Amino acid sequence: MHVVIMGCGRVGSTLARSLEDRNHTVSVIDSEPDAFRRLGPDFNGDKVTGYGFDQAVLEKAGIRRADAFAAVSSGDNSNIIAARVARETFGIQQVVARIYDPGRAEVYQRLGITTVATVKWTADQVLRRLLPAGAEPDFRDPSGTIRVDQVPIPEQWVGQRTVHFQEQSGSRIAWIDRLGEGILPNRDSVIQEGDLLHLVMREENAGRVFKVIDSGPEEH
Repeated sequence: MHVVIMGCGRVGSTLARSLEDRNHTVSVIDSEPDAFRRLGPDFNGDKVTGYGFDQAVLEKAGIRRADAFAAVSSGDNSNIIAARVARETFGIQQVVARIYDPGRAEVYQRLGITTVATVKWTADQVLRRLLPAGAEPDFRDPSGTIRVDQVPIPEQWVGQRTVHFQEQSGSRIAWIDRLGEGILPNRDSVIQEGDLLHLVMREENAGRVFKVIDSGPEEH
């Protein structure tokens, strides 16, 4: 792939080096030439001074042959404008914009621009480590309808078939972490001690799902 990155701060420079390490070609755009120092002496990609929403600058960075575009500068407005230019003017499908305002992030997500709301993401990560299981999900879709939760399985469910667990809880098991390995359950799978379930559920049903999990299985 060829990837164009706007912004050579800590995120942009780390992303650029990571992509190069995976044998992709990279062009980095930043309005401050000194910012390119973060890339280090071993960076082989292109360094383009300018603004990532300027079509001429994007052309110089190879946007016409690019497979993806990331706008990760420190400005929400600049990132969104650049992301829209890359997507709507140059037809880049894989576009990601870094957004600090989570309210804006949800709006642009609905427009088809994948957004990473850094402040909200960090806060969610902290909350997930502070609050009990089920208080904050691992993932919530932009509409707020679907969530994914990590759930250490209570002892009372050990030995139960996963299909019965799903029927009773009203959730779906996306996968199970078992002894360091990811497992996709089938109709014959049985929950074992130490399993960590990754559950998909509707937000509106979360309270009921966790109540059922805590209560244990019903007798068949």
